[in-house]
Amino acid sequence: MDENWLRVRRLSRRRIAYTAYDAAAITVALTGAVALRMNGQVPSGMMASLSHAIPIFLCSGLTIFHFTGLYSRIWRLASVSDVLRVAEAAMASVMVGVFALVITSDARWLPASVPVIDTLLLTTLLVAGRGWQRIVRESRRQLALGWSPIGRTTHRQDRVVSQQRALVVGRPEHVDLVLRHFEVSPDPAYRPVGILDVDSRDLDTRLRRVPILGGADAIEHVIDKLTARNERPSCIILAEGPDGFPGRTKVQLVTAAHALGLSVMRAPSPARIHEPFELEPINLADLLDRPQARLDESVVIRALQGRRVMVTGAGGTIGRELARQIAAAGPAELVLLDCGEFNLYSVDMEIRENYPDVSCKALLCSIRQRQHVMAVFQKHRPEYVFHAAALKHVPLVELNICAGVQTNVIGTRNVADAAKAAGVLAMVQVSTDKAVNPVGAMGATKRLGELYTQALDLEGAGLPDAPRFMTVRFGNVLGSSGSLIPLFERQLARRAPLTVTHPEITRYFMTVHEAVQLVLHSMARAMEGDLKRGRIVVLDMGDPVKIIDIARRMITLAGLVPDRDVPIEIVGLRPGEKLYEELFDEGEHRLPSAIDGVFEAEPLPVPLDTFKSSFARLEQAILMHDEDRVRELLFDMVDASRDTITATPRVVEAAYGPNPANDASPSITPRPAAMAGGPTR
Repeated sequence: MDENWLRVRRLSRRRIAYTAYDAAAITVALTGAVALRMNGQVPSGMMASLSHAIPIFLCSGLTIFHFTGLYSRIWRLASVSDVLRVAEAAMASVMVGVFALVITSDARWLPASVPVIDTLLLTTLLVAGRGWQRIVRESRRQLALGWSPIGRTTHRQDRVVSQQRALVVGRPEHVDLVLRHFEVSPDPAYRPVGILDVDSRDLDTRLRRVPILGGADAIEHVIDKLTARNERPSCIILAEGPDGFPGRTKVQLVTAAHALGLSVMRAPSPARIHEPFELEPINLADLLDRPQARLDESVVIRALQGRRVMVTGAGGTIGRELARQIAAAGPAELVLLDCGEFNLYSVDMEIRENYPDVSCKALLCSIRQRQHVMAVFQKHRPEYVFHAAALKHVPLVELNICAGVQTNVIGTRNVADAAKAAGVLAMVQVSTDKAVNPVGAMGATKRLGELYTQALDLEGAGLPDAPRFMTVRFGNVLGSSGSLIPLFERQLARRAPLTVTHPEITRYFMTVHEAVQLVLHSMARAMEGDLKRGRIVVLDMGDPVKIIDIARRMITLAGLVPDRDVPIEIVGLRPGEKLYEELFDEGEHRLPSAIDGVFEAEPLPVPLDTFKSSFARLEQAILMHDEDRVRELLFDMVDASRDTITATPRVVEAAYGPNPANDASPSITPRPAAMAGGPTR
């Protein structure tokens, strides 16, 4: 009862205050209009008539204001429609006042232009008297958030850091609704730093103090511009709702954001803007039709915090995401290796800007150059190494087999040997499902890399301080450079047919975030003793997905109809390509894992000495650029490893002791691999 009484009393006081202000505004506006019309020289007779007219204007004005609802609005949240209502009320009050003056007395003393001037002055005074609350409230909010008048951070950095910078995308009318929500929220989770205009009609302007920086197709350029100003966003917000973007724009934005390492949020439809405002995350995983794997981040933080960490291939899709997630764990030093200057520069700038407290070193280094790799490891002494450098494009490696073997086999050996010599705690190699029962050159090179790191891992069995050498195997990464998603996006942009190699071709897919989580967790769990030596970690990626289904989902996501708006063309399998991929080799045992959503594969090991002479012959053939000889040696080594596994287990036991896989569950029998071109093995 007391609370209700206090609420009524507060409303009454507010209404009395507004009424008193409006009465003063009516008086000042009418007097000012007469003074302006007469250039400040008001005759005494006109002043007497004015004093008679003021009560009439007061009665008409306050009555009009009451019935038009000016005293039942929340003016601290005033909008354009509220301002228009004030102007209408002011005009009506002046007209009624003039009409009442004509009826009650002689109004010939009143110049015809005075009502017009009076209306303008009264509207200005009424708007000012109600708008000051919003101006004060906005100023306080900006001061609390640390924003300067142009929207940049000036102080209170602790508050700003807790917010995510966001790039808002959409038409200005819809973006305005999202920005207004952030303005009225007491503690918004996002701080808009820029706008992308879908129609590209209002460039180089501002909306609610946030600059419009470009069109939807300029996202990469805009991100670079914001990065240079230390305002790189962590996400983009689609302001058009689920069905608001034309054609391929949504696919373009989602894939571009994914490649740039930005999350994507979708605002409610403008028709539902008055419902609870909740941003909905969307990403490339929508194409998988399955939930993403979620793993405990604290495990990774415990392993990497305060450690020296190195990432090879740091400029690639996997390497860049590794660098981001590792930097977030707070390492003492992050060393980024890549042989590509621009990619290395890009990832280095991103880490330095987003994680300024992390000591980051960017080193141009090719893993093919053994002495250079050794020198880098000896100088920086990393404790953890994540080996993501590789050539992964199946047809290109098939056509450039010397380069593929030199990078994926010899380069992996160089990194592993350097890690061992530098006394690392662990090295994790990024592998692929194409290494399982390989039929192409790329898969064969990755298979030898797996077996070599496994041999190094088993060499340390029984030695508590021996480094760990692990392999993480997963399928195709959505949105990575050279993958099918960017290809489909380019084809959609031209409305060209989406090319699929075979109607039945299937692949295992995952997002880059999932892949990197798997890599980091396998390392962290291994260091906590949850992963036995010699095992390969494999993500449970659900069922394989048909490529043709991915194509249809991308066409639908773009707001088009498959086979009507955009056709799908079957072009035939490429050299070295399987019809479907497998996760476990014929000589491996599939085992449960202590990590949720993960399997473990336990290949029967190959003695380390078996590789040494073979690698020497491979290097000699590569130096001579004898592609036929390199191909022959490569697949001979893969076949020899199978022979060693199946025919000479005693050699393995002599090198490493009894194989723990002997008492494991039966091996998984793989399906026969279909392929086109390349060696038939």
